[in-house]
Amino acid sequence: MSQHVIPVSDIGRARPAAAMADVGVPATGVLLDRLQRPLTDLRISVTDRCNFRCSYCMPKEVFDKDYQYLPHSALLSFEEITRLARLFAAHGVHKIRLTGGEPLLRKNLEVLIEQLAALRTPEGQPLDLTLTTNGSLLARKAQALKAAGLRRVTVSLDGLDDLTFRSMNDVDFPVAEVLAGIDAAKAAGLGPIKVNMVVKRGTNEQEILPMARHFRGTGAVLRFIEYMDVGATNGWRMDEVLPSAEVVRRIAEEFPLTPLEATAPGETAQRWAYQDGGGEIGVISSVTQAFCRDCSRARLSTEGKLYLCLFANAGHDLRPLLRGGSSDEQITSAIGHIWQGRADRYSELRALRAPDTDGAAPRRVEMSYIGG
Repeated sequence: MSQHVIPVSDIGRARPAAAMADVGVPATGVLLDRLQRPLTDLRISVTDRCNFRCSYCMPKEVFDKDYQYLPHSALLSFEEITRLARLFAAHGVHKIRLTGGEPLLRKNLEVLIEQLAALRTPEGQPLDLTLTTNGSLLARKAQALKAAGLRRVTVSLDGLDDLTFRSMNDVDFPVAEVLAGIDAAKAAGLGPIKVNMVVKRGTNEQEILPMARHFRGTGAVLRFIEYMDVGATNGWRMDEVLPSAEVVRRIAEEFPLTPLEATAPGETAQRWAYQDGGGEIGVISSVTQAFCRDCSRARLSTEGKLYLCLFANAGHDLRPLLRGGSSDEQITSAIGHIWQGRADRYSELRALRAPDTDGAAPRRVEMSYIGG
């Protein structure tokens, strides 16, 4: 099937998936990309809207009252999302994470969760169905999400100090309501809960230890994420990245840590356990310690474009196949050939190249559009 592989020069470019739907040899079953990475994890954005304006994701200067979001007619329906998820599962995907924007802003999301929860892997196992949220609506929705079949949640929380948190979300949202959402999710059985903190040097690094103190011993897994150059609007600078090694060092000075083995191939977080049994933390180091060689994740945008990397500049449009009468076999084949042509390793290459100086670098897709 070498005649159907995407040329290296085409990786990351917009490409109609329909061009791959009728290739001669179906690409079915478990897939490997050009770097022998399997496809195991699908992140599905259900909305491009969010009620926060975090500077590292949706800065208010760009995403203002005049910003044009996708019209509802452009969004994939729940039935279209579920159909794609079923076909991805046939290719080896066993974990689905719902993202946004803020996914809890999508009306009747519980209906989608119920549909996805009914899917099975080829071995007959339920999918690992999770959701990432800013927590603002979690307190009122946690029970319904659990009842619909959601298994776990990850909550984004960038600090416990209320002034710091309100400044970072830039809509004056109080930290107490996010903490209430975490408590509600725990009470509903949506666990183990993960809490993600993006660490930005000079902005919220002073919150590292308070966050560790607060969540150790609670059963929640706190993860620290290096500030990343996702998209083109967050004004990313390398000098604002606090390396994960420094985060671990600061925590270990107060709470001795022991490294843990990864729980699964392709896991993004390096795990550390508190030596006194108080639980664990994780660090995600895509800037200083790239993990591209093990990345097994694909991302589906809210209107049906398949992205092969968080730092991609374009995706492969699956919506024409869904709405143009293509069979399951044709869509499955398109997905397969897209993945088999994948060679993305942006974070590894970032460390090897000089900073862009001519302004000609491709404009990367925004994180709010395809989720983290």
